[in-house]
Amino acid sequence: MWDSDDPVPRAELLKKVKGVDALFCVLTEKIDTELLDAAGPNLRVVSTMSVGYDHLSLDELKKRGIRVGYTPDVLTDAVAELTVALLLCTSRRLVEATHEAKTGGWGTWRTLWLCGYELANSTVGIMGLGRIGLAIAERLKPFKVKKFIYSDVSPRPELANQIQAEYVSMDELAKQSDFLAVCCALTPETQGICNKELFSKMKDTSIFINTSRGGVVNQEDLYEALSTGQIAAAGLDVTVPEPLPTSHPLFTLKNCVILPHIASASFTTRNAMSSLAANNLLAGLRGDPMEKELQL
Repeated sequence: MWDSDDPVPRAELLKKVKGVDALFCVLTEKIDTELLDAAGPNLRVVSTMSVGYDHLSLDELKKRGIRVGYTPDVLTDAVAELTVALLLCTSRRLVEATHEAKTGGWGTWRTLWLCGYELANSTVGIMGLGRIGLAIAERLKPFKVKKFIYSDVSPRPELANQIQAEYVSMDELAKQSDFLAVCCALTPETQGICNKELFSKMKDTSIFINTSRGGVVNQEDLYEALSTGQIAAAGLDVTVPEPLPTSHPLFTLKNCVILPHIASASFTTRNAMSSLAANNLLAGLRGDPMEKELQL
């Protein structure tokens, strides 16, 4: 066991993993060929305390017949809540406002000082309509959103019907969205999908929010879009790399709010995630069905 909040050093992990039957990991550990070779043939189960699995080499795990547990569903509410909080914080310029209040910028009342953008009568776009995208839309609906649209690899009518969301192309998602929330998984197809081409089609009043994975965004293109006024603002809970160096240009922008990957950071959710990951691991060792198993 690595008993620290800091990630286990790679060399230490490769040394200690030798001969284990099962591995409980988090998303900071790359479970790749090197690690699986170091573990050896006894390894039968990998259980990750995350809903995302882009840190796992799935082809290699499948080839070796290793079962994989993960933790979807239990973090849906926490991630959806944080996404809404980040969206409001970004669109209503709360970080800027707090800074002004603290540093003496709060003077007399000014007509357009710190004005932002409202959700009422807006179009909200969701890139990747899964459990989390649906939960975000359900929470935004009471804000009098006029219309929900979404883009995905294919239409998701069983989910879309619950929020009366319209399926559109990526081009239309960019063009129509006043608020664009990215909720897709990181795959080879979605790597860097939020790039110059997407931002160039967005409104100059639009708000871009990403709580999925940092790799879906080309950060250089995002910086360009924000610094030139191509889009109004962005809120990010995920970046590449993590942590993002404090010298990164995105940190210099007032219209970019960056959080340190805390979407699932509630006591309730982290306890549920750890419990589910542990139970997945134990079930895998017993040869029983896991509560949440990734089908390889």
